[in-house]
Amino acid sequence: MNKTPILYSLQNCPYAIRARIALFKSEQKVLIRAVKLNNKPTQMLITSPKGSVPILVVETHDDSTVMIIEESLEIMLWALSQRDEHNLLRSDQPSALVEMVNIITRFESDFIPAYNAYSCAKRYHEDNLVECRQACEVYLQSLEAKLTQHAFLFAEQESLVDIAFLPFLRKFARIEKQWFRQSPYPKLQAWLNHYLQSRMFSKVMEKHELWLDNHKDIYFG
Repeated sequence: MNKTPILYSLQNCPYAIRARIALFKSEQKVLIRAVKLNNKPTQMLITSPKGSVPILVVETHDDSTVMIIEESLEIMLWALSQRDEHNLLRSDQPSALVEMVNIITRFESDFIPAYNAYSCAKRYHEDNLVECRQACEVYLQSLEAKLTQHAFLFAEQESLVDIAFLPFLRKFARIEKQWFRQSPYPKLQAWLNHYLQSRMFSKVMEKHELWLDNHKDIYFG
């Protein structure tokens, strides 16, 4: 196996996007294998039978073990543990990482289900669209309040929390673009635009040929 880690990734999956962001920010070079969920590579399914992305495959240099990381947050933590030039993990603050992981876990359990319901209501023209949006707004209000206190979601400088939330808030803003542009969350809008207009995000969102089409080695990070 190639010693370069292998990342199985889906172009627009928020979980895959945040894994790629962490790999990019930590300058961890990987072989990226772009996949489609309706045509998953056999090698990917052998590696991780559950068949969801992202998946990071890391081989030790002495060939003794292969580490399979199947959760996006775990991939982010692995990448930033290798190199964290911007101190996204707050290594100088012993309790900060636990606090950030707890914040991300609550976000995943509270906001993401509400976001999914809102997205479905819009897609299928359901009658409860406004109600679903308002359920999401409870969380948006708390984020706006945080951004009133400091420039980023966790503190005055960027952190793990920002890059973990970013892909989901991007997708939320795209459900009803006009509504979001006129919504009473100017700090959140500015925070999101800061990322969406960045070189980093452009690199992370570059489209790659599907690995099954040509089995080419494509490097990322």
